Amino acid sequence: MAKFDVYDLTRKKVSEVELSDAVFAGEVNEHLFYEAVKAKLASDRSGTHAVKNRSLVSGGGKKPWKQKHTGRARQGSTRASHWVGGGKAMGPKPRDYSYDVPKKVRKAALRAAIALRNRDQKLLIVDKWTPPAPKTKTAATVVEALGFRKLLVVEDGKNVNLAKSLRNIDGVDFLAAEGLNVYDILAHDALVLTVDSAKKLEGALS
Repeated sequence: MAKFDVYDLTRKKVSEVELSDAVFAGEVNEHLFYEAVKAKLASDRSGTHAVKNRSLVSGGGKKPWKQKHTGRARQGSTRASHWVGGGKAMGPKPRDYSYDVPKKVRKAALRAAIALRNRDQKLLIVDKWTPPAPKTKTAATVVEALGFRKLLVVEDGKNVNLAKSLRNIDGVDFLAAEGLNVYDILAHDALVLTVDSAKKLEGALS
């Protein structure tokens, strides 16, 4: 078990907490980042690209001219792909790009991403952050005191006041502990956890 400093919202040390080495101070395997991020970006693709083929283009039901004795090449429809206004041959169709990586790989990638932030001294654990009401100005003051520009704050999803307080601050995002992913960790300069969310992650990723 490794000891981590716990800070208040003014970044003053108030206590320490023991957390699992395997989760918070383990090996940083960058190849796992590649696998996890590639799967996340693939799953985010809408896959709604589509064009009309000759069966979907309107018109063209009548043969443009008779088969023989016109001196022109035979044609069956004005909606064929080589005609202006015709359907696209072998065009893209809607598809699902998402795929799953093994559960063990997802967990290992998350552990590696958290360990990377810890190694780079960009992992900050705060005692608690439970504003009584949504206040963006107050939250912005706390973010400034914490000392990082792009923050990912991970807390209980039920902490609605904190989520609303942070959502309008540029460069700061809120995630429930259950939704933490490698892409969002790497996309921010620092990771901020409360003691409760750190314990929850320790249990889920051990």
